Amino acid sequence: MSTASSTAYNYKVVRQFAIMTVVWGIVGMGLGVLIAAQLAWPDFNFNLPWTSFGRLRPLHTNAVIFAFGGCALFATSYYAVQRTCQARLFGGPLVAFTFWGWQLVIVLAAISLPLGWTSSKEYAELEWPIDILITIVWVSYAIVFFGTVATRKTKHIYVGNWFFGAFILTVALLHVVNNLEIPVTLTKSYSLYSGATDAMIQWWYGHNAVGFFLTAGFLGMMYYFVPKQAERPVYSYRLSIVHFWALITLYIWAGPHHLHYTALPDWAQSLGMVMSLVLLAPSWGGMINGMMTLSGAWHKLRDDPILRFLVVSLAFYGMSTFEGPMMAIKTVNALSHYTDWTIGHVHAGALGWVAMVSIGSLYHLIPKIFGREQMYSLGLINSHFWLATIGTVLYIASMWVNGITQGLMWRAINEDGTLTYSFVEALEASHAGFVVRVIGGAIFLSGMFLMAWNTWRTARASKPAEYDAIAQIA
Repeated sequence: MSTASSTAYNYKVVRQFAIMTVVWGIVGMGLGVLIAAQLAWPDFNFNLPWTSFGRLRPLHTNAVIFAFGGCALFATSYYAVQRTCQARLFGGPLVAFTFWGWQLVIVLAAISLPLGWTSSKEYAELEWPIDILITIVWVSYAIVFFGTVATRKTKHIYVGNWFFGAFILTVALLHVVNNLEIPVTLTKSYSLYSGATDAMIQWWYGHNAVGFFLTAGFLGMMYYFVPKQAERPVYSYRLSIVHFWALITLYIWAGPHHLHYTALPDWAQSLGMVMSLVLLAPSWGGMINGMMTLSGAWHKLRDDPILRFLVVSLAFYGMSTFEGPMMAIKTVNALSHYTDWTIGHVHAGALGWVAMVSIGSLYHLIPKIFGREQMYSLGLINSHFWLATIGTVLYIASMWVNGITQGLMWRAINEDGTLTYSFVEALEASHAGFVVRVIGGAIFLSGMFLMAWNTWRTARASKPAEYDAIAQIA
């Protein structure tokens, strides 16, 4: 074996991103519980501008998607690409820059959004100086990832790396195009686009942020960690390749379904609806491939809560990727649009799919990067699983009930054509659902505190000498 300096995997940056995933998960989900409480009890706005729902809501979405989800993607992609390519991360100091640069982006978001410095674009609220920093960090990430793939010691490029690679390239394109803007001051800019064109570009970005940041990247995670934890090969490698090409070909066209019944041309709305329905096939192909990977290993679910996290995440992925295309149908959308049903759908994917597959993947890799045989406590992982599952079900069920109630009340009309219910009456009918959502979110958040304690005890029990011992390239 060669010396550690020339052949050791770079696990330091994986450890850093893994720890910050847990930290930002607690911060982002804590904000989510707070703003959910603000909708149930408005006094939780504290009558302060920087703690109002309008300021904290974009901070919550950015923290959960880009801080928690982003750090999870950095950690798992850096871990998986090294092991599948049998090569140390490429780029030298660029690797550390991606970590510190990404943390700086998150801190700047935490400062700027409560102050009201925003471009007002969904999932792209950050102003132009931060956008430039994101671009620099992301280009560095691409150099590190693809450089590692290029210097691999294996002939084959594992399918998980195809998903990670597509996620990196497409997010770069989406970010740059949607954030083309004209700066006015250091903290204010205006979009280069206008009117319906701006809306179309925004939801081309917005939906594909879901499609590539929150789907393709996490499918890369799924294709590595589900087979590893189940100790079984991927059910069908051919299906995984079909899944990849179908997903990246179709997903990019689905954005207009966010703009039904708007000023967007009707043909564009209809195209978005059709492509959303077609998208069901590759989505379920990937879900089935992940589930069937457990063929012959289903008995492991009895004793392995990490595998439970990964498998239940696939179930939520299947459910939310069925629900999304159904909600894209215009007649269904007429009922669901602007209601809490949409919020329930988003969180079926965010909590059930993204968070659970991330948590399961981190529970798999954390002991390995800290030189331990397993996490400090398997019992705590089991408790976390049930808290996460119960919290997610309460959250999405309350939003489904609220959403359908709101949609029906808003559409109800009297014989003379006047509205049967006022908006306030629909809001009052939603209050119980708002309270249940707070409870569900708080239960999910409590599981993250268990994860933090488990991670802390696992890291504290490790020894620095073991890092290099486990990090040798075979």
